[in-house]
Amino acid sequence: MSHTPHPPHTVCATGSPPAAPLLALAAGAPLFAAKEQGGLWRVVSGLVRLDQVGPSGPVLVMLAQAGDLLGFESLCGEPYQLSASAFNDVVLQPLTPVDAAQRQQWLIEAVLQQPQRSHDMARVRTGQVATRLGELLRLLGHLPASGSARGQVPDADAVRNSLPPLRVLAEVVDAKSETVCRALAQLLPPRSRKSGPKAPSRWSGAAAAIERLATAGRSGALA
Repeated sequence: MSHTPHPPHTVCATGSPPAAPLLALAAGAPLFAAKEQGGLWRVVSGLVRLDQVGPSGPVLVMLAQAGDLLGFESLCGEPYQLSASAFNDVVLQPLTPVDAAQRQQWLIEAVLQQPQRSHDMARVRTGQVATRLGELLRLLGHLPASGSARGQVPDADAVRNSLPPLRVLAEVVDAKSETVCRALAQLLPPRSRKSGPKAPSRWSGAAAAIERLATAGRSGALA
C-alpha cells in the first residue's frame, strides 16, 4: 500500500505559474518507503536520509541535499528502491513531468547527481573521525565550507542543541559514540556556562522513525 506522508504543515509555493504546495517535514519524519509506488521530489532545503531496509534494519546509503531529486525511479514507472526520511528539518517540492522531454531531462539530472552524493558519503566515512564529522557538520550548514572550523561557529550552543544524538552522528560517520564526542569537542567551542539545559530535540523522533523502519523490515512489512 502506498504511503502518503502527512506533514505537520505545508508551505505554499510562490511564483507566477501554479505549483503544488511545498512539503515541510520535521527531523525523522518519513517521506516514502522502499517498494512503494510514488512520485518525484526535489529537496528545497535540509538533508534527506536514504536507507536500504533489510532483515537487520535500515542501512544508510546516502544523504540527499538541497537541489537533489528523490524517487526518480518513478520516472520509469518503478517503485522506490530506498526509504527516505528527513535527516533534519526539510522542505521538499513535488514534481510531475509535463512531457517526455522533461521526464528525460530529470532522469539525466538524477543520474548525474549520484556520483557527487556518493563522493559526499565517502567523505563522511573515510579519514580521521574529526574530519568525517566536520564534513557532516558542513553538509548540515553548521561549519564553513573550508578552513579551520573551531572558533568560526557564531553560536556553538545552538549548533550543539540542534545536533542529533551521538549515536546517530556515530552511525553516519561510521565511528564509536565516544570517539565522535571527542571529535565534536575538537570542532566546536565548549558549551557556554550560560546556555542552560539542553533544549528538547526533534531527533528523538528521528530515532523512533528509524526504529519503525527496522521493525517493518524485520516483519516483512516493506517486502
